[in-house]
Amino acid sequence: MRREPQTPPILRETTISASTSTPKPTVTGRLDRFFEITARGTTWATEIRGGLLTFVTMAYIVILNPIILSSTPDVAGHSLGFDQVGAVTALSAGVMTVLFGLVARLPFAFAAGLGINSFLAVNVVKVLTWQEAMGLVVINGLIIVLLAATGLRRLIFNAVPPQLKTAITVGIGLFIAFIGFVDSGFVRSTKSASPPVQLGEAGSIATLPTLVFLIALVIMGVLMARKVKGALLIGIVAATVVAIVIEAIFHLGSSAKNPDGWNLSVPQLPTSFVSVPNLSLVGQFDLFGSFARIGGLAAIMLVFTLVFTNFFDAMGSMTGLARSAGLANEDGTFPRLQSALIVEGVGAVVGGGTSASSNTVFVESASGIGEGAKTGFASVITGVLFLLAMFFTPLTSVVPSEVAAAALVIVGALMVVQIRHIDFHEFSSTLPVFLTIIVMPLTYSIANGIGVGFISWVLVRSLSGKAREISPLLWIVAAGFLVYFARGPIEAILPH
Repeated sequence: MRREPQTPPILRETTISASTSTPKPTVTGRLDRFFEITARGTTWATEIRGGLLTFVTMAYIVILNPIILSSTPDVAGHSLGFDQVGAVTALSAGVMTVLFGLVARLPFAFAAGLGINSFLAVNVVKVLTWQEAMGLVVINGLIIVLLAATGLRRLIFNAVPPQLKTAITVGIGLFIAFIGFVDSGFVRSTKSASPPVQLGEAGSIATLPTLVFLIALVIMGVLMARKVKGALLIGIVAATVVAIVIEAIFHLGSSAKNPDGWNLSVPQLPTSFVSVPNLSLVGQFDLFGSFARIGGLAAIMLVFTLVFTNFFDAMGSMTGLARSAGLANEDGTFPRLQSALIVEGVGAVVGGGTSASSNTVFVESASGIGEGAKTGFASVITGVLFLLAMFFTPLTSVVPSEVAAAALVIVGALMVVQIRHIDFHEFSSTLPVFLTIIVMPLTYSIANGIGVGFISWVLVRSLSGKAREISPLLWIVAAGFLVYFARGPIEAILPH
């Protein structure tokens, strides 16, 4: 009887091992693990939609930042060019948002911070040149990077009580909703001391742009309630089409020429779609010229103001966005916290180095998060769109701010629901929490809300016999905020 030849055991093992070996990971698989798409319960399509929506919601900054920075001549009588600022605004936002998406891998987008750019235009360039002012922004960024790299920024973050971290999220929700109401003309100034604001014009909705805002708000609200995927993005596209039709019929134009016109960008198809960006402002900063012009003490005071505004605006925004995305732990921390804090400091350096003003995390990122974005891939999408916007700046003005404002109100509502996690039974924490929440929208500043919250927490809790429960770092930061709020009188007594 003939026997079949037997395979040696070692070869059998090799054959079995080869047949059951794990297949090599694909490029898509590697990217999935890198961005944690599956691990965070999201999809590529969701991240792309979220990144696109965040860009659409933030695109106004490419227009608004040049309006703010180019409208004011500096102490030497020089002004920044509108087109130049627009180009570097898109460049810095794109670079920083992509960098943040790759390093921190969180769905937060970057752009020129509206608090700091206004501070530069209204206050700083009255005594400095634009190059010197941007030099201070770079110094501010280097200090923030140093604080983050040494771990001090994270220690301060961890020293904030959970109640205040949640209050910051809620306050930001009210703040961005209020921004939406104001940008849409739904809430307007009365131009009198009391009441300071009113509904529309004399208590009624009197303009077509505000009506478009309400249409957008209803569309988005209904789609969100019906859990339609891409609700906010669909609402923006639909309402923009309505706005374009209304503008084609009534020719409202800008509110700068017509009180009943569009607030910022007029919704009309551009005559040209492509433009060559002018990046000549890149590198136009003077690092130490301000110290020679106004003296060391005055320059240091300006840097102190920039650091405090940058530091706590970003901390508050990150806290609120991480909670909104469901990525925050119970103590308010979130994945790759230190990396996120370091990159945020780099944003200030890049913003100053390009003359775009300090780049920081934008609360409008919550619109993409509201769409379901949970990873840095959404940020990469947003950043790439900002880089493309340098060449397609005419298209960025198609979506009117009234339509984007509706998305902000929806997102504000999503963030405010976090208030259910706050325990209001103890008044020594209730008052600081309330002040944190209410001061943000009323003063149009995240940093102001955080500062008032910190100071009131330290004072009320310590005088209520709970001083030992307060972190020493919180005492130091509260003292720093006292100096921050008193900077006007302090600057007035400094030698000029």
